[in-house]
Amino acid sequence: MATEILMPALSPTMEEGTLAKWLVKEGDEVASGDLLAEIETDKATMEFEAVDEGIIGKILVAEGTEGVKVNTAIAILVEEGEEVGDVAESTPAASKATEAEATPVKEEASAPAAATPAVPAPQAADGTRIFASPLARRIAADKGLDLTQIKGSGPKGRIIKADVEVATAAPKVAAAPASAPAAAAPAPSVSSDTVVAMYEGREFEEVKLDGMRKIIATRLTEAKQTIPHFYLRRDIQLDALLAFRSQLNKQLEARGVKLSVNDFIIKACAIALQQVPDANAVWAGDRVLKMKASDVAVAVAIEGGLFTPVLQDAEQRSLSSLSSQMKDLAARARDRKLAPHEYQGGSFAISNLGMFGTDNFDAVINPPHGAILAVGAGVKKPVVNSEGALDVATVMSVTLSVDHRVIDGALGAELLNAIKDNLENPISMLA
Repeated sequence: MATEILMPALSPTMEEGTLAKWLVKEGDEVASGDLLAEIETDKATMEFEAVDEGIIGKILVAEGTEGVKVNTAIAILVEEGEEVGDVAESTPAASKATEAEATPVKEEASAPAAATPAVPAPQAADGTRIFASPLARRIAADKGLDLTQIKGSGPKGRIIKADVEVATAAPKVAAAPASAPAAAAPAPSVSSDTVVAMYEGREFEEVKLDGMRKIIATRLTEAKQTIPHFYLRRDIQLDALLAFRSQLNKQLEARGVKLSVNDFIIKACAIALQQVPDANAVWAGDRVLKMKASDVAVAVAIEGGLFTPVLQDAEQRSLSSLSSQMKDLAARARDRKLAPHEYQGGSFAISNLGMFGTDNFDAVINPPHGAILAVGAGVKKPVVNSEGALDVATVMSVTLSVDHRVIDGALGAELLNAIKDNLENPISMLA
């Protein structure tokens, strides 16, 4: 029985991708788990595995094709002795096409209903693929079964027909009412052709937007338009931290560990989220989720965009452990080798442009996070010390961008004060 191979959703937020490379060709035999193709998402290039065994009867989408929507048929898998032509004649799509040719349709009529789609391969909450036969998927869809709740008895735990026939459907949760796509960006006030025409006669280079840049443009536009940002600013004196860091690095040199100021900032924010637990929260559309652990995302610039890898349970981690993991995540982010679970989630983010010499800036919140800390450079400045005398200190300016739906002004100020106190008293973070 022929099966459509569908464009997979390799992350919960993926809507389309680029079919970068086919690793099989028509006529190849494949088994469950064999690599079929390389798929480029907005964040990474990932390998796509076969769910079912069979023969690649026809490749429907050529490699290098961009903007392939999730659940679009990209190839047809047939059984031995089955011809693709026979498959096409027997599919619901072909039947509907034949009926359409036989029945005249007025031009004013609305578009015909789409052919019944093949049931897509299911995925668990963490994005991992659930292995189930095509027949099992169809039966499960008809019975309203959640395949993530069914234990497969087939090879390597694969869900087969017998597993779903004996399963009982759980009560269905009412679907949310349909609405306009949340990620849709508003139409630009000036068309691209109009902008190009403005520069006729001037030399320029058009830069094609890749998937990552398109997603960044859409999501940040949405974030800035829909999230009620407000901003809190503080100056933080770093001299005690810099002296403590120097002392620790001398002691850790034999272990090959070198702590950065950013490592201390991550730790300070993680502890502050525990000290002000009401601010450790995310916006979930019609509710707020208060998180228990401090999962802190850190913006990493890469060519053409950025990643925000997440350091989970950062409040429990040592400075050396945070430093080691951050270096690893940043290196793999620049190579686009991060798995989706490594850059999704978190309740709070840090964007540090101080290393580039920026004194201060305002960062855009990365939804569904409740806040993001923009970190500027540490600069020598005149200050008035505790004794009222003029002194010189290394001062770092930070700005906390806050989602007012999640965190009110006083609560945001309390969180920022906790971050400041942790950084100005670094020894207390080890207590």
